[in-house]
Amino acid sequence: MTPKTCILIGAPVQSGASQPGCLMGPAALRTAGLAEALAALGHSVQDRGDLAPDPLKPVAASAPRVRNLAEIVAWTAAIQRAAAKAAAEGFAIFLGGDHSMSGGSIPGVAQAAAAQGRPLFVLWLDSHPDLHRLDTTQSGNLHGAPMAYAVGAPGFSGIYPDLTHPVDPKNVCMIGLRSVDPAERDAIRALGVAAYDMRAIDETGVAAPLRAFLARVAAANGLLHVSLDVDFLDPGIAPAVGTTVPGGATFREAHLIMEMVNESGLASSLDLAELNPFLDERGRTARLMVDLAASLMGRRVMDRPTRAY
Repeated sequence: MTPKTCILIGAPVQSGASQPGCLMGPAALRTAGLAEALAALGHSVQDRGDLAPDPLKPVAASAPRVRNLAEIVAWTAAIQRAAAKAAAEGFAIFLGGDHSMSGGSIPGVAQAAAAQGRPLFVLWLDSHPDLHRLDTTQSGNLHGAPMAYAVGAPGFSGIYPDLTHPVDPKNVCMIGLRSVDPAERDAIRALGVAAYDMRAIDETGVAAPLRAFLARVAAANGLLHVSLDVDFLDPGIAPAVGTTVPGGATFREAHLIMEMVNESGLASSLDLAELNPFLDERGRTARLMVDLAASLMGRRVMDRPTRAY
């Protein structure tokens, strides 16, 4: 892989989740050796530290269930600006933080892609599609809404930051779904999002749908943003998440995805989302997320150091 300038941006947001602890995610990923792993692969690394949200402003939404809306809007604005800048300068890696951070990272990197005259595609690795609008969420937790906002779904205008370049939902591929609300199922169908639940993965494996999606990205001369949620993985190997759903991706499935994306040469940015170190076991989830990021950036399983656990 051609050496890249990897720009690390901490997004210690936990306002979108129900359980506290994701604010410690960026520190845990750094402690687990993310920068060192990237540097060992020949990449240069710039760690720009952790972001802070914009000053809070009064916001109003017609949906009374929504929680911490002002905080999420403030975080979204700050992350978008940082994402647009970093994606124009290198390979941006966003250290979460709950998945609401993708409401900032994806629109930001889409803006940078548009400046290059290229479409942005998104590989969404998550047990949830996060396609809730403000008026469909039942929990009120806005880590369930970033993808709906990023593709320009109704109900966010005038509340969230204005989207300069919404992502075409047909440029989104979701792999690993296994917890999807009825409103989100309807949204997947209506928007035309390519979605593969774990049954589809059991039937075909991860390689076939991913290979087809990567071919589409290449044919469009697109850039690819990878958004990896801890709960994409089976909780048996990645317990450090507040939204555990049994039956997730295995260690090998996850590494195969990352290796295939690396070999495609299409990836341009990465989210590492929903790591909650408070729920981890001696750092095993943080280390696994670092290993997966390293696979995306060129490390092969044969090169992996033996782990003590």
